[in-house]
Amino acid sequence: MPVQGFGVHTSMWAMIWTPDAAEAAVAAAVDHKLDFVEVAMPDPATIDAAHTKALLEKSNLQAVASLGLPQRAWASARPEAAIDFLKAAIDKTAEFGGKALSGVIYGGIGERTGYPPTEGEYDNVTRAMQAAARHARTKGIQLGIEPVNRYENHLINTGWQAVEMIERIGADNIFVHLDTYHMNIEEKGAANGILAARDHLKYIHLSESDRGTPGYGTCGWDEIYAALAAIGFKGGLAMESFINMPPDFAHGLAVWRPVAKSMEEVMGKGLPFLRNKAEQYGLIR
Repeated sequence: MPVQGFGVHTSMWAMIWTPDAAEAAVAAAVDHKLDFVEVAMPDPATIDAAHTKALLEKSNLQAVASLGLPQRAWASARPEAAIDFLKAAIDKTAEFGGKALSGVIYGGIGERTGYPPTEGEYDNVTRAMQAAARHARTKGIQLGIEPVNRYENHLINTGWQAVEMIERIGADNIFVHLDTYHMNIEEKGAANGILAARDHLKYIHLSESDRGTPGYGTCGWDEIYAALAAIGFKGGLAMESFINMPPDFAHGLAVWRPVAKSMEEVMGKGLPFLRNKAEQYGLIR
């Protein structure tokens, strides 16, 4: 497993991982007794790896990194650019002590052609991901494929599609990363998505149906947790809610209005709700 226990996506505090943002996020993660943080890494070159590594080590926190490919490096159309970008992201993740690089690493957030994905697009994604997996293995990094909803990407929307891509790639250091927000849109029941991905599932975003405070939307949390318990899930449980959203990121994610009253509401109500459910279903103790 890349990480275990509870974590929070660092967009809770900031989307740009500056040293100041890192200091604030890590301090908050320690205060909330988290096991790991998920570092948003839209531009790997901007991250001070030595600073982040020192913070994580001092705080005894683990970390994963996540991203969506920029348009100039969408793997479906520009696989060589995607390979270069992913190699740089993998290197940076390893430098700050991250265990995995996950997210929409196969494409872009907001990538849609207006047509169903073609075999040529999937071939390009496969080639890029095979090269990235080979490089990641040399750095001891695992890669996660996160299916997202049809409005954010046209390539991989469901757990079974992520499994199909992993089987095409044929690498043993790639896992499925599910997200309850996207599952609420795309899966024929959250449990079905979890069961479809069970052999490869190592990480899950716990995100409410409106990306706001968990427990205050329409996600079927009992179904989600019961399915995770049924498959013996041991991976990372990461709360994700978009509070501090700069305009350029809000555009790709279609976040046009506040999804919660405040960060304090999400951390003070949503995180305990998710933890209590995890304890209820025996996923944590």
